[in-house]
This record gives sequence, C-alpha cells and structure tokens, in this order.
Amino acid sequence: MDPIAMPAYRIHRLKDHLRQQFRAAPHVIGTASIKPAHYEPGGEISAPTPYAAFFELRDAGKPLQVGDLLEAENGALRICKFVGFEEANWVLPEVAPDGKPEGKPGTLPSGTAATSLDAPSEIEYKQ
Repeated sequence: MDPIAMPAYRIHRLKDHLRQQFRAAPHVIGTASIKPAHYEPGGEISAPTPYAAFFELRDAGKPLQVGDLLEAENGALRICKFVGFEEANWVLPEVAPDGKPEGKPGTLPSGTAATSLDAPSEIEYKQ
C-alpha cells in the first residue's frame, strides 16, 4: 500500500518591524490582502492541515506567530491570527502595458489624498 502524500506548506514569516502593527490591528473578517515584501522565507513543513503544521512547529521550538503565513502547494494562503487561520491573497503591484509599475516612487496614485498624519496601514483587508 502506498502512503498518502502529506501536503507541504511553505512558511512565510512576517518581518519583525511589522509584527506589532499587525497584532494591534483590529480583527477584520474576510480575505486578508498581503504584500509579499512584508514577508521573509521561513522554510517548509509537511503536515495534513495548517493547524497540524502550527502544532508541529510549536513543538519544534519554531512556532508560527500571529501574522505568519502558510502557503499550500496549490498556492492557497492561510494567515495565522489570534482566532486561527484565515484566507489571504497576495497583493501585487499593477503593471502598466509598457511593463513598468504604475506611479512614481514616493507619490500617491491620482485621486488619492492623504487625510491623516498617522502612518498608513501596512496590511489591508478586503470585505
């Protein structure tokens, strides 16, 4: 009898300087929009479910923290939150037809106004 292949998850660790901001953000129901630049590679793990991966990593002394991601072999993302794992999607910059990213570094997109002196949220959610 052939053993059943266990799913492999790629681990993405939230960068340390963003972790406190993520922890302080209010819980929002829905798919989290995640920027790849906010994460660092964290290895891989084979486990039947994201929760099994969570416990295995915890027992190995390398626990997932709130804000970390598990990426399944099919590309599905699960973000670790206080309430468990929720769906997430990568947010990629839009590319103009000429192949260059739209906008200029350090400028706001047209039609956008800064209305607060507070730092912009690094992690956005869609509902």
